[in-house]
Amino acid sequence: MTKGFLTCAAAAMLLSSAPCVAQYVPSEKNLISREEFREDRFGIFLHWGIYSMLATGEWTMTNNNLNYREYAKLAGGFCPEGFSAEEWVSAIKASGAEYICITTRHHDGFSMFDSDATDYDIVDATPFGRDIIRELADECHRQGIALHFYYSLIDWGREDAPRGRTGLGTGRPLDTVDQDAYYDFMKAQIAELLVQYAPVRAIWFDGHWDQDINPDFDWRYDELYPLIHRISPGCLIGNNHHLSPFEGEDIQIFERDLPGENKAGLSGQEVSDALPLETCQTMNGMWGYKITDQNYKSVRTLVQYLVEAAGRDANLLLNIGPQPDGRLPELSVDRLRGIGEWMAKYGHTVKGTRGGDVPPHDWGVTTKKGNTHYVHIMNIQDNSLFIPFTSGKIRKATCLNDGTKVAFSQDKDGVLLKLGKVPSEIDFIVELTL
Repeated sequence: MTKGFLTCAAAAMLLSSAPCVAQYVPSEKNLISREEFREDRFGIFLHWGIYSMLATGEWTMTNNNLNYREYAKLAGGFCPEGFSAEEWVSAIKASGAEYICITTRHHDGFSMFDSDATDYDIVDATPFGRDIIRELADECHRQGIALHFYYSLIDWGREDAPRGRTGLGTGRPLDTVDQDAYYDFMKAQIAELLVQYAPVRAIWFDGHWDQDINPDFDWRYDELYPLIHRISPGCLIGNNHHLSPFEGEDIQIFERDLPGENKAGLSGQEVSDALPLETCQTMNGMWGYKITDQNYKSVRTLVQYLVEAAGRDANLLLNIGPQPDGRLPELSVDRLRGIGEWMAKYGHTVKGTRGGDVPPHDWGVTTKKGNTHYVHIMNIQDNSLFIPFTSGKIRKATCLNDGTKVAFSQDKDGVLLKLGKVPSEIDFIVELTL
């Protein structure tokens, strides 16, 4: 699609955008997307941009008060010749993940796609000159992986962008804020993403919290959300605002925490009982590439986090920060491989399931699919386990790890599983057939 044509198309869509109605009614396509999203249970997050060249994480621009004009010069040296969309998507698909969410524009303001709304993008501003998002989208569509786009609401480099509590030390003039111009820019880019790389299953917003010092700040979701739903009725909207869902949103996001928990201090919001849920988590400690952070979580920890999320009826969006050369870090590929080995054997106990009837406990969680229930035992020091399962009469209990029958007794209060040993597996799974 040519830039000129895209400009006309995007403009027409923007002009036809209607204000948000008092009550959002999702389309039939949107409801189908929600169910497909729920079925997936596992996706991979990719935080990648010119900040990877500094190898100190995606927040390095504001953390180090880098001048916005000097920071922009990084684009002139960005040439990730090691990037292969086929290698990325193949490794991610082999892990058992069903979707990818990639940063199309992060808080530093650099666009990782060919945008007609700015020249500060990977095609126009770098010697690489290739559209990363185009190549990744084509490969995702070819391999049957759903595509989600992260998009930042804030920008530490644009002079017209509203100022919040971050990016204040990047040297921008104080009198250049033009919120109307900035929102026109964002809407044009969102339209480009939805049209140019279709089908796009979700837009993942981030940055709302930047204005928490200004509680009356208007993010104009009444313009952004209807625009997305008009262009692509089946596209889901999520917003990492750390609050209860807003009108017009289709999924609820939790950052670094399982739904209902708040260990990281970012997820104290009430858990929706209507929308699909997703928790995002890092493989190591950072979202973007950081050369000194080699503290990767073990395969055991990552698999258990995925299972814990599924037991809470949520998806896991697990992050990787690609290197500046365009390759995925070796340790992240190793973790993908390990997760994939587990998923090949036991993925059916999380994919396509819903959170189980027994709430999460210290020992683990339950999931269910029809009349089959799965007891995921991940932390127990005994050879038996009582669970308050009262959803029906159990006909058979089977250990999926070795195929053996599990003895049990059942009464009106629940089920006593006689495991025969103290489990040491990543996830000791007992399948209950009603």
